Amino acid sequence: MMASAVNAMTSAVSDALTVALSSISTGVTPETASSAEATGAAMPFSGMVKDAVKNLNALEDQASGAVNGLLEGTGVDVHEAMIATQKADMSFELALAVRSKAVAAYQQVMGMQF
Repeated sequence: MMASAVNAMTSAVSDALTVALSSISTGVTPETASSAEATGAAMPFSGMVKDAVKNLNALEDQASGAVNGLLEGTGVDVHEAMIATQKADMSFELALAVRSKAVAAYQQVMGMQF
């Protein structure tokens, strides 16, 4: 019973992280993500987390480049820099929230008595 609860929790966290970060960074909708799961394109949890962190870093780099371009006057508009910054901020906030939920779930599992 304990193993199935941990597996269900891990699956829920990985699904939420994958769908949310993918939709923010690449425009993938939940329908598209579920069709990828249906075709058997399953990825291990660690791979999903690595991809999510890579996407987060890419968005932060893009935002940093946009802000630098704005400051240097190299043709980047203010709204482009703000949009890139907000995308990076939202992705980071989402990753932080998912991490907090995962830590809380881990602490709850570790607090269970056998």
